[in-house]
Amino acid sequence: MASNKQRHRPALIALVIVAAVACLAMAWWQLDRFESSAGTGQNLGYALQWPAFAAFFVYAYHKFVVLEDNPDEVEKMHAANNGIKEIPAGILPPRPSAAPTPTVEDGTTEGDQIAEYNRILAELAEADAARLARLQAQAAPSDNSQRSNQ
Repeated sequence: MASNKQRHRPALIALVIVAAVACLAMAWWQLDRFESSAGTGQNLGYALQWPAFAAFFVYAYHKFVVLEDNPDEVEKMHAANNGIKEIPAGILPPRPSAAPTPTVEDGTTEGDQIAEYNRILAELAEADAARLARLQAQAAPSDNSQRSNQ
């Protein structure tokens, strides 16, 4: 049941015309750049690309008007999208599983080695702290000996 009521939207029509004219002007400018002494093939590519953008603006507006005025077209579009809902099994490759924890030459895992390394570092830090405290205690002479030297 298509309605025969036509809605004209001057603002949208003006927007499409301005956009298409701007794209064609950009194409003309790129063509002039291509023909100049500094022009390159990239300018020619852009000169050919801009008219496609202008045509897209006109096509998009036309599609908008058709879909707005004709509910049957909207139903056709929705029916075409309702074909496949999920990806069938076997099309995609299987997802990779979690990588196994690598083992090293002695048969332990990397996590065990890291824990052992951290334990050794903690022991070394404690030993350094004890040695530093011992050195500070030895280096700090008693107050009496400092007074006698003065």
